[in-house]
Amino acid sequence: MARSTGTDAPRITLTEPTDLQDWSPAPGDLLTGDRIEAKRIAMLDVAGERLPDLELEECVVGTLRADGTDLRGLRVRDSVVETLDAPVFRASSSAWREVRVAGGRVGSADLYDATLNGVEFVGMKLGFVNLRGSTLTDVVFRDCVLDELDIADARLLRVSFEGTRIRSAEGSNTRIDHVDLRAADLDRVERLEGFRGATIGADQLFALAPLLAAQAGYRVD
Repeated sequence: MARSTGTDAPRITLTEPTDLQDWSPAPGDLLTGDRIEAKRIAMLDVAGERLPDLELEECVVGTLRADGTDLRGLRVRDSVVETLDAPVFRASSSAWREVRVAGGRVGSADLYDATLNGVEFVGMKLGFVNLRGSTLTDVVFRDCVLDELDIADARLLRVSFEGTRIRSAEGSNTRIDHVDLRAADLDRVERLEGFRGATIGADQLFALAPLLAAQAGYRVD
């Protein structure tokens, strides 16, 4: 639904999957390219494993432990991850469609060349997030902490940051359409270069004036 300012909100349509089969995978049960469908998994611990091209469809995962796991080409669709535990999350060239990640902590996330469509991140602590060359469409960060975003060469369409604290967003050649920062916490922001073209509120503009002037190369005396 378009807002009066002309900034469209993300279109989130995820319906949490039901009628799932409980499954408790043992170490070694998953292999490269495996597909997991219609499962409820209390704990999915794949830390340190090599599982490129893994697929999850219509699943609910209580805790996903994926520290250092090779998840290149990961495909997640119509699923909920209640907690993501991954100090180092490696999922370049991954694809996420209608997914909610409802909590957790990620120190470093390699999501370059990824595609995120209809995705919610809720209550997460995210350190360095590499989204270079990625495409984000209808994505919401809600009540998160984002220390550093690299969005060079990325495309962001209908992305919002509701109650989310952002410290730094950097990158060149980023394409921004309907990106809404009005509900974000920008009090401690250090850099916003990657968000040129995003919508901010009038109160935020006054608070960010020194930072924006410095980034534009002006000296305020």
